[in-house]
Amino acid sequence: MFTLTRADGYLLTTDPAQLDLDRVHHWLSTDAYWALGRDRETVERAFAGSIPFGVYRPGDGRQVAVARVVTDRATFAWLCDVYVDRAERGHGIGTWLAGAVRDHLAELGVRRIVLATNDAHGVYAKVGFTPVHPERWMELDRRNQPVTQITGNEQSGVTPLTVEA
Repeated sequence: MFTLTRADGYLLTTDPAQLDLDRVHHWLSTDAYWALGRDRETVERAFAGSIPFGVYRPGDGRQVAVARVVTDRATFAWLCDVYVDRAERGHGIGTWLAGAVRDHLAELGVRRIVLATNDAHGVYAKVGFTPVHPERWMELDRRNQPVTQITGNEQSGVTPLTVEA
């Protein structure tokens, strides 16, 4: 577990027991453009399978920010679901959180971290993130398509995703 305290008393930890998943679900499902409408169970499963980073306010310990890292803990990580409570923005918490994620992953030996953002490029640039080369990166995005099991009889030329029950 990774824990860090900022000079003004904000606490950052990867302790999953400290996450206020009801609050995180509310933030993501109602105010985060990339996760609008995401159900509570999906948020819970996503955080359970990732490294969670929570930031907590000094004094009352209320959670004020969150981030999730999907990683093999050796070579690669995807930083996602980064959210700072609207009332806490403008105090450098997002930059501090992104820098702490970067530093913790470096301690694990992770050398490549990717993320996607529509509006926070400046926050991530402050801690060393740069735009990627679009000619190198590709994706398969099936968020709006049904997922079917592989049967070995597919004729469409598109291999469906495997779903485990």
